[in-house]
Amino acid sequence: MSTKILPESDIRPDLSFGDGDHERFAHYVEKDKIMESAFTGTPVRAICGKVWVPNRDPQKFPVCPECKEIYEGLPKGEDDSGKE
Repeated sequence: MSTKILPESDIRPDLSFGDGDHERFAHYVEKDKIMESAFTGTPVRAICGKVWVPNRDPQKFPVCPECKEIYEGLPKGEDDSGKE
């Protein structure tokens, strides 16, 4: 019987939530949650379901098609979302 030693590798926990293409878009999130995340580093949840800690300029990315569709389907007056 032989024992093999595997080479040392960089093992990090997978902190993504199945983001896929979500990383290429700006998402809609409640404004107060964006501010809270900026102060505490707590992850936010977009209206499409993506969960992450915002850390980039959303103006540099197109709006998530799922977020846009959901946002446009909301009744008027419930505009408590911000783009992140």
